[in-house]
Amino acid sequence: MTIEMDMIQTIGLAVILLLIGRYLRSKIYFFQKFAIPAAVIGGFLFAIIHLILRLTNTAAFEFDTTLQSFFMTIFFTSIGFGASIKILKIGGPKVIKFLLLASILCVLQNFLAVGLARPVGVEPGLALMTGSTPMTGGHGTSAGIAPLVEASGVVGAETVAYSAATFGLVVGSLMGGPLANKLILKNNLLEKKKNEEEVVVDESILKEEEKVLDGKKIQLGFFAILVAMGIGVYISKFFNGQIAKLTDKAALPIYIGPMLLGILFRYISDRGSNFLPNEEISIAGELGLNLFLSMALMTLKLWELVELAVPMLILLLAQTILMALFAYFVTYKVMGNNYDSAVIAGGHCGFGMGATPNGVANMESICDKFVYSKMAFFVLPIVGGMFIDFTNVLIITIFLGIFA
Repeated sequence: MTIEMDMIQTIGLAVILLLIGRYLRSKIYFFQKFAIPAAVIGGFLFAIIHLILRLTNTAAFEFDTTLQSFFMTIFFTSIGFGASIKILKIGGPKVIKFLLLASILCVLQNFLAVGLARPVGVEPGLALMTGSTPMTGGHGTSAGIAPLVEASGVVGAETVAYSAATFGLVVGSLMGGPLANKLILKNNLLEKKKNEEEVVVDESILKEEEKVLDGKKIQLGFFAILVAMGIGVYISKFFNGQIAKLTDKAALPIYIGPMLLGILFRYISDRGSNFLPNEEISIAGELGLNLFLSMALMTLKLWELVELAVPMLILLLAQTILMALFAYFVTYKVMGNNYDSAVIAGGHCGFGMGATPNGVANMESICDKFVYSKMAFFVLPIVGGMFIDFTNVLIITIFLGIFA
């Protein structure tokens, strides 16, 4: 029996699964500890049920995912609005340095995936779905990139990317604390920190003011995203038209133009009268992320994962080793070779294999044992929350154009 769901029924089911995911996360400590998104919990749960129904020849679902692309574009456009050049400048050299490091890691994650593709017997496009797409990008970037890769003919791209992202959330959260702990104790960093001058940073740029609900600002934020989407799509099509003259193997995702326009709008707002309601835009982006992620996870074809289990495990173990070595020998040393950089290195493990909240959770665990690091809690949230998704998408797009 095949159950067909139209566009409205599909989004309705996605919302129900999202709410189920929120409930389960509030009740199950494992989901809270590793910051598993509610959309992932509910979506994966339905995907497993769907797998069982198919294997037992009971039922199969077919979905109309038209709205998935719409909500995906809302999310990525909001990323552009969140990339404030003004805040990047205020953050100073440490923020810029960590952004460069995080971007270099994205490049290495993708090179590693492509380099291991032939030895493990999978095509490069599929191997890239264990690279920076799910690792540094997490479920959000996976849900934006993987469907495009799958649509190009790479079977299993979505399933691999989402599964890899979930793996990264857990492993990145587990490795960050022990790695930083070893750095701190081995190098006697806590004692050295007592003799260092306190780092001065402008923490006010991270503070969120309590605001009264304002309907007009909510509308303005949503309208700003829609305008950027409407005009930005033409920018994407223009770029793709130019690329098509050079090669038919590469194309930019449709949301690249809206993201770029979002950055431009935010830059104009920051230099002028701050006319953009940034908090409301962020909320709209989060709404888009939750809805398109729930739709993406619930439509997973888990039966495609069986044959890929061993190659995928090898690829993910390689990514784990890369993250540990990069954090220990590169992030720690480049960010200052001190206590603050050790905390950042621990946070980078959660951030570089999962998401910013996992990186912050790693740092909280480290600082609870030792002492608070003002620099770490200043640098990582700015890079993770405002900039890395943008640079990562550009890096992924280049790799897909060359290798996929």
